[in-house]
Amino acid sequence: MYLATTGRPDAPPAPSGVRRRVPGTVLALGAVSLVTDVSSEMVTAVLPLYLVLGLGLSPLQFGLLDGLSTGATALVRLLGGATADRGGRHKQVGGLGYALSACSRLGLLLAGGATGWIATAIAADRLGKGVRTAPRDALITLHSPPEDLGRAFGTHRAMDTTGALLGPLAAFALLWATADAYDTVFAVSFSVGAFGVLLWVLLVPGRRRADEKAPAVPAGPRARGRFHGGPPGRSPGRFHGGLFDGLLGGLRSPGYRRIVVCAGILGAATIGDAFLYLLLQRRLAFDATWFPFLPLGAAAVYLLLAVPAGRLADRIGRRAPLLYGHGALLLAYGLLLAPLPDAVALLGVLLLLGVFYAATDGVLMALAGPFLTEGRQASGLAVVQTAQALARLGAAVAFGAVWTASGPETALVAALLALTAALCCAARLLPTTPSEPSERSD
Repeated sequence: MYLATTGRPDAPPAPSGVRRRVPGTVLALGAVSLVTDVSSEMVTAVLPLYLVLGLGLSPLQFGLLDGLSTGATALVRLLGGATADRGGRHKQVGGLGYALSACSRLGLLLAGGATGWIATAIAADRLGKGVRTAPRDALITLHSPPEDLGRAFGTHRAMDTTGALLGPLAAFALLWATADAYDTVFAVSFSVGAFGVLLWVLLVPGRRRADEKAPAVPAGPRARGRFHGGPPGRSPGRFHGGLFDGLLGGLRSPGYRRIVVCAGILGAATIGDAFLYLLLQRRLAFDATWFPFLPLGAAAVYLLLAVPAGRLADRIGRRAPLLYGHGALLLAYGLLLAPLPDAVALLGVLLLLGVFYAATDGVLMALAGPFLTEGRQASGLAVVQTAQALARLGAAVAFGAVWTASGPETALVAALLALTAALCCAARLLPTTPSEPSERSD
């Protein structure tokens, strides 16, 4: 297998001083994500409050619902990534995912107060997200220079988070104007989501323009990639084999395998944001009407730091920001347990949660991208995302179970200890360069 990189994937060569523009495709993908996140966050901002405080679900039931709806994306992430790679159908598969998420809003309109139908609509939205995420991130990888991947993903995530900020504001403006008519929120959310699908169709290219001119095997002294397996005479930059080979071909690289393992380990110690917000609401005992605005604080920090974090990762290496970001989440857990003033706990947790996402979300994809061969970007990123999603499914269910059985403080202490152990493991396992001895021996 050929490792498509010209240097360290986690610390590319220092920039020459010329300020490069973010590729237009990345900006188009960011615009689609911005509009789509306005649509999705209009709905998801109120769901924890509605399900736990409105319908009376227990923390265990909420954990099962949240975790299962997230875990349901696992298979479609893999299938979506592999299908997108076969023939370069990133645009078609990604568009299908965006359309599915938009249509899920119609399910919420028909659900009324039935928990089962609400869960089905949420699952449809998550399935759509699972289908589209890997093809979208693969397009970012394909249209961005390897040395600028952190900046490209940071720019996309900043635009995406802008939508996450605007969505709840739009939802509660509608609720205020319509006297709590949730059906209006769902209808407007569907319309906005459909507009996002239209932007995807009109603005996002299906293939990288340079593909027709790119040589099958990079030549020249700057290419430091190596071949690992594969029949002689075949172009290493093309997708070969069946679906199984497309999904697991990247695992031939030891560095990529360790990234997948670390994504799972760290995900297994990451409780859902909704649980953190419920813990804050329980500790501060503020009026429930303010609950849906909690995600806005973390999203604002994420928006401000996403691009700087990506550029820093390109400059110093992507491994360190990933670890430090999870360290910020560890501190957030600690703040919820510490005997601090309520205002300090509130601001500190939201700040640290925003730092966590800015330093990890796009950075993980930028770290994995250079380990993947041409033609396997979507399926390779899907494996990383699936490992993380399945691990977070287990974490959500486990945290909800411990909370229900022993109380929130015990559950939070267990999560803190688990994340500490996961950070220690990841610090030892995360790769630094593709030229380490274990890579060469493959």
